[in-house]
Amino acid sequence: MKKLTLPALLVLEDGSVFEGKAFAGRGEVFGEVVFNTGMTGYQEVLTDPSYYGQIVTMTYPLIGNYGINDEDMESATIYMEGFIVKEYQPYPSNWRSQRTLGEFLEAHGKIGIEDIDTRALTRRIRDKGAMKGAISTETTDVNALLEKLKAYPSLVGKDLVSPITTPKPYLWERGTRKWIEYDLKSISKQLGRPLIVVVDCGVKFSILRCLEALDCKVLVVPAHTSSEEILSSEPDGVLLSNGPGDPAALTYVVDTVRKLLGIVPIFGICLGHQILGLALGGKTEKLKFGHRGLNQPVLNQLKGKIEITSQNHGFIVTPVSLQKSSIIHMNLNDETVEGIYFPEIMAIGVQYHPEAAPGPHDTRYIFEIFIDLIKNRGTNAQKK
Repeated sequence: MKKLTLPALLVLEDGSVFEGKAFAGRGEVFGEVVFNTGMTGYQEVLTDPSYYGQIVTMTYPLIGNYGINDEDMESATIYMEGFIVKEYQPYPSNWRSQRTLGEFLEAHGKIGIEDIDTRALTRRIRDKGAMKGAISTETTDVNALLEKLKAYPSLVGKDLVSPITTPKPYLWERGTRKWIEYDLKSISKQLGRPLIVVVDCGVKFSILRCLEALDCKVLVVPAHTSSEEILSSEPDGVLLSNGPGDPAALTYVVDTVRKLLGIVPIFGICLGHQILGLALGGKTEKLKFGHRGLNQPVLNQLKGKIEITSQNHGFIVTPVSLQKSSIIHMNLNDETVEGIYFPEIMAIGVQYHPEAAPGPHDTRYIFEIFIDLIKNRGTNAQKK
C-alpha cells in the first residue's frame, strides 16, 4: 500500500512557492536548489557526496520505477538535503530492487516530495540561476520560511568538504573499506601494482572501482592530509576526487596539491579538476545553474571528436586563467573548460565524470591516460 503523504511546501529565495506532498520523511530542510536531467540514475545521484548542501530536482517526471539496490551505492549514505520529483513510483519493477525509493529516503532521514511542477521549477532555475530553497512539512507560512532562507548561508566561499571527507585513511579492496590503523608509511606495496592515493573530497565509489579494475592498489585519505603524509606512502599517483561546493574555499587542499606538482602524477575529477586548476595558478567561478546530467557533449580537442559525458558541478575553471594549449576538452553547450593536461608535470584533470555512474562510458579512457602517466613518469603519456 502506498504510504500516506503529508502536505509539503517548497519556497525559493526569490519568493517562488511550489506546493506538493512528502512521500518520505518530514520536517524542514534548507539548501541550494538544483536540477538533474538524467532519466535514470537517481540512486547514484542520491548517494553522490557532491550533492551535499543541495536540494535536487529530477527533471524526468517518473522517479522510483526500478527501486533501490545495494550494488549501485556511490557512498554509504545520502548527502543531499532534500529530493524533489514530479511523480513518485512506489511500486518498483526490477529484479535487482531490494527496497523502494521512499523506504531508502526514510532510512536515511531525508525528505522526498512529489506533485511538484518540476518543469516550471527547472525553468525558474534556468532563468534565475540556482538559488537557496526550503522544504517544509511543518508550516505553510511562506514569509517565515523566506526569513529563514535569508539567514541560511550561501554555498559560495563555504568549505563543504571537511564535514564529509573520510575521518581516517582506508584501503579500498573489492568494494569494501579496510581502515588503516597506523600511519601511511605502513602501507605495503605490491610489485607491478601501482599505489594510488585518493584525496577524498567526497569520492564516489565508482571512481575507486575503476582504479581497482585497472589493477591499482587504492588508498583513500582525508582531504586534510598533508603532502608530506601522502608522499610518505610512496604513491605511484594521486587522484583528487569529486566533491561538493566552492573549490576556492579549499585552500588547504590546493596548497597540498601545489606541493605535489611535478613530483607524482596527479589526476583530478570534477572538484578535483578545479583544485588542480587553482594549484596551477588558474581561477574558478560559479555557473548560473551548473551542469548536472548524463548527456553533456564535450569536444576532445586532441582527437577532434565529440564525447558524451556525465556531469555534476556548479563551478568551473575559467579558460582565460589557463594556458590555451593545456585545455584538451571543451563543453560544446557553453564552451566551458572540461579537461586540462600538463604532461610535463604529469597532471591531468577533467570536469566531467569519466567513471560515468550512471552515464555513457565515452571517456573511461581518461583513467588509462592517468595510468600511462604513472608508467612513463616524466614523459608524455600515450595519447588514447
